[in-house]
Amino acid sequence: MGAVAYFDAASTEPLHPAAREALLASLDTAGADPARLYGTARRARMLLEQARGEAAEIVGARADEVAFTTSGTQAVHLGVLGTLLGRRRAGRHVVVSAVEHSSVLHAARAHEAQGGTVETVPVGLTGRVDPAVFAAAVAAGGTALACLQTANHEVGTLQPVEEAALACQEAGVPLLVDAAQTLGRLPVPAGWSVLAGSAHKWGGPAGVGVLAVRKGTRWRSPLPEDERERRRVPGFENVPAVVAAVAALRARAAEAAEENARLSRLVDRIRAEVPRLVPDVEVVGEPELRAPHIVTFSCLYVPGEAILSELDIAGFAVSSGSSCTASTLRPSHVLEAMGVLTHGNVRVSLPRGASGADVDRFLAVLPGIVRRVRESVGVRS
Repeated sequence: MGAVAYFDAASTEPLHPAAREALLASLDTAGADPARLYGTARRARMLLEQARGEAAEIVGARADEVAFTTSGTQAVHLGVLGTLLGRRRAGRHVVVSAVEHSSVLHAARAHEAQGGTVETVPVGLTGRVDPAVFAAAVAAGGTALACLQTANHEVGTLQPVEEAALACQEAGVPLLVDAAQTLGRLPVPAGWSVLAGSAHKWGGPAGVGVLAVRKGTRWRSPLPEDERERRRVPGFENVPAVVAAVAALRARAAEAAEENARLSRLVDRIRAEVPRLVPDVEVVGEPELRAPHIVTFSCLYVPGEAILSELDIAGFAVSSGSSCTASTLRPSHVLEAMGVLTHGNVRVSLPRGASGADVDRFLAVLPGIVRRVRESVGVRS
């Protein structure tokens, strides 16, 4: 068996060469406290602010609207809870889609536990919200915040963010957009009030998130404040990691058009070939309105974990179920909300540089693996 083919980019993308180069270059030059006044500290501050400006340009924000967090999850938590706290006088109601990442849902539940209310907007069979249904939910009195992701982390379906943003603007409600699966890959949709992202999803190092809060959006930190990151994120900034994260974001954005087209063709091939090669399989998610790198399919009669174990032995790193709850073996809330099979699912998410040869090899070994797993539980296909 040759090298392992890594097909789990939706969980975490391998470190981009630009990030590695920037990280190594900045480790010795950007480690000082950027809040101090001596020379190396001023150098660290300069690199941090340069990174902030470049990140702001890519997400379509002002530099002073952008803060760096310690993870994408922290960016979402601060975005949701900070906006709800800032808009407490407007109401205590929050609207979320049923397929948001668990970080959004957990923040909404924390708000609910403190006396707030949450409305969950359903999705259709492909995992996409109906803009009219989302708009009606947002228009309800007392709504303080609405949340809608750019693309789903499990099935890749793109959401109608710009239509939702227009509805939010008409209702005077800020929209939080979780852009974790599309930052660096696709243009940022217009109309967001609060934006969150995670560096290790686009090829930056883990431990860096981006939180952007548009001027005019009321926001208060739900955490004890200190002077770091304009009082939005407490704690010492990891400047070398931030510099590396933004270097990767800049590189990914520059190569996105060509790489997206290439990965999308490979995903199209998987979407077409898997049902042809493997009986009793359901490919889920939007076939056209989707992120370029994600495809999920479900195999009847067998648990996805058994297929993943066999794929691992065959040299493929692939995931199954919810990216955030797979270890608990709980059914995916995304697939449940879509009304599709919640067992036997396999998510293939192709990283930058994934090769057609590896996809060919995957398609060659998958039918035999599914057949053997089914036979092990007494099912012939």
